[in-house]
Amino acid sequence: MTTASYIFLAGASRGVGREIAQYLTAQQLKVKALLRTTAVANELEKIGIEVVLGDALNIEDVERAMLTDEPIHTVISTIGGLPSDVERPDYPGNKNLIDAAVKAGVQKFILVSSIGAGNSVVAASPQVLAVLGKVLAEKDKAEQHLIASGLTYTIIRPGGLKSEPATGNGVLTEDPHIIGSINRADVAQLVGRCLNSDAYGGLRQRTNNKILSAIDRNMQFGQKEFAEFTLE
Repeated sequence: MTTASYIFLAGASRGVGREIAQYLTAQQLKVKALLRTTAVANELEKIGIEVVLGDALNIEDVERAMLTDEPIHTVISTIGGLPSDVERPDYPGNKNLIDAAVKAGVQKFILVSSIGAGNSVVAASPQVLAVLGKVLAEKDKAEQHLIASGLTYTIIRPGGLKSEPATGNGVLTEDPHIIGSINRADVAQLVGRCLNSDAYGGLRQRTNNKILSAIDRNMQFGQKEFAEFTLE
């Protein structure tokens, strides 16, 4: 990154996105966040994040936020909906972000998706698919749109998310059969390390155009052996 470029974050108001916001600012990175409401704007601004109000479901809002004179190094999106939502942003919201990122000439797009999307459907139980099947299908559409966009991408699919402090045991794998849980703070660390892995030495571009599942190595469901994806 240069001092003129920044990271554009969608989903910073809660959950994994909020953890990523805190992690990035702790690394002294320049971050701009897209928020639908002002509810947490002051909290984000206090930690040094520039807030832009807008709805990812509105392409005009997204383009206004992203198509500026300041170059965007990376877009990170954690936006997603719940099965009860009338209109879930998992696909249409991310599609708008991806399309605007193409227009903005963004260097990289990191999409936080979910285990159970795409080919990792094999890892999800029938019970999970019964509850989250429609959400996962929308996430898969977003993943496919990103892959087809021509952008350099990293797709990270966390397992079951927990709101506990980071354990430092979060791991990535290209094995789509792996499933488990992971703390949101550990997902944020993995996202940040994916940014760093593209920046230094022999690891340059290591995470480019990769789809990676994320779990805590001590919270795996079952005992299946798998190869960890090395970031450093």
